[in-house]
Amino acid sequence: GHGMDQDTLKHLFEPFYTTKEVGRGTGLGLAVVYGIVEQHGGFINCESETGRGTRFEIYLPAMGIEREKDSEENAAMPAFGTETILLVDDEEFVRDLADRILSKAGYTVLTAANGCDALQVYNTGKDKISLVILDLIMPEMGGKQCLEELMKIDPKPKILVASGYTGEESPSAAVDGACGFIRKPFKVKELLRDVRKVLDSQ
Repeated sequence: GHGMDQDTLKHLFEPFYTTKEVGRGTGLGLAVVYGIVEQHGGFINCESETGRGTRFEIYLPAMGIEREKDSEENAAMPAFGTETILLVDDEEFVRDLADRILSKAGYTVLTAANGCDALQVYNTGKDKISLVILDLIMPEMGGKQCLEELMKIDPKPKILVASGYTGEESPSAAVDGACGFIRKPFKVKELLRDVRKVLDSQ
């Protein structure tokens, strides 16, 4: 297509909203798609620019065989909350995705694109920030250095280290002060479960 302006994007998934001529469209297509994706625990990301076109990305939870014990733990553990979370990641699409997942679960989400920005945000709002999700590998200031600086501001911050690291050992072991580790790319249930687990820890 030719792309959409920002005003159109705001209403994109609303039922009966359409830019087509009368009789040429119902405005239900994307609303139906949005509903189906959301029912499956997924999210839709849309990027569009007038004159250049539109790109839709659909994210769905990965399917897998869970052990009975894990399934019971997930079912018993609430995945929602109202706390404020600082999300630190240099990849914009990762921030946007995690922001949507956490916001829909009731959390207030603050974001930072690097360690330096994270320190400024945390220093300003440390009294209301309950958890920091911190990417381990970032330019300017990596996750390990950022965590060390955060601990100078608050000796016992709740930090959940995130990384696309694929080795057998969790890199969180190398980051003193971290409360846990979560792998990227984020899976909806795992992210919500691990966030709730760290928030509820003493």
